[in-house]
Amino acid sequence: MTDIAPPFPRATPAPGAPTPERVLNAATSMGPVTLRVGDLETMSGYYARAFALEPLAERSSGREVHRVLGRAGTPLLKLVHTPGLPGVDPRQPGLFHTAFLFEDAASLAATVHRALQEPGGHFAGAADHLVSEAFYFSDPEGNGVELYTDRDRSLWQRRGGQILMTTDYLDPRAYLKRHLTQKAVDAASSLTGTVGHVHLQVGNLATARDFYVDALGFEATLTSYPGALFASAGGYHHHIAMNVWNSKGAGPRAAGLGLGDVAVRVPGPADLDALRARLGLRQIPFADDGRSVVVNDPWGTQVTVALPDPTVDEVLARAS
Repeated sequence: MTDIAPPFPRATPAPGAPTPERVLNAATSMGPVTLRVGDLETMSGYYARAFALEPLAERSSGREVHRVLGRAGTPLLKLVHTPGLPGVDPRQPGLFHTAFLFEDAASLAATVHRALQEPGGHFAGAADHLVSEAFYFSDPEGNGVELYTDRDRSLWQRRGGQILMTTDYLDPRAYLKRHLTQKAVDAASSLTGTVGHVHLQVGNLATARDFYVDALGFEATLTSYPGALFASAGGYHHHIAMNVWNSKGAGPRAAGLGLGDVAVRVPGPADLDALRARLGLRQIPFADDGRSVVVNDPWGTQVTVALPDPTVDEVLARAS
């Protein structure tokens, strides 16, 4: 299959037009990921048992049912029951994994402990990435999940303006023995968590950089990792990652289960104004409701850039 996603037009400001900010605000973060699912109860139950994500609210829209899950009242995931769609295709562009970030090793260890005991999913390994320690799972419908904690930024290694990341062995048993506490296990969903980053499958890294770095405004943080590109706002190791390990050369996504929306949060209205300007200069179409800008990447993956702290009702109502 050849890459049929063309590069975006080069931005050429109109005479006298203001030049938009080139990068996203340093305080940008990630919001709830949306997944289209074939079996809502199985998937909702898995995320509750494995990762302590509690159902917060739901609504119906025609044949679809939208359910928001989270921790400590904070939305982290939206599941959209979409009957009749084909299953997740691991070779298509879309989701590689959703990465949930935990505040400390005890909270991470408690969640990993839960997930390892849940038979509905699949444990896919663990890794030391220099900047973080991470554990990987696959949910019952084949969507990847990462659970991780960050090392302090003062310990991150940098070379040539890039943040170094590797994939070194991490012993799960030794990690749990060192960090697991009964207090954290008992606290479960009352312990906070966030969506730290989202890792995507794309068809071409240069085209992905045109969109996620040049148009959306993330800054590339690591470009030398084989087959992947990492980018962030504010000097974080990555808020968004893109790889071609399974999907090299793929064209636009076919309709199916899996990733429905990637949510990015920016601090204020001026940040949305700057994004609108960047997209407009590149002639990239987008939808705009005043509080959010919705745009598709070259492979049809939807990205919603919105103001922070949306209510559960706002998360439910957003298109995906």
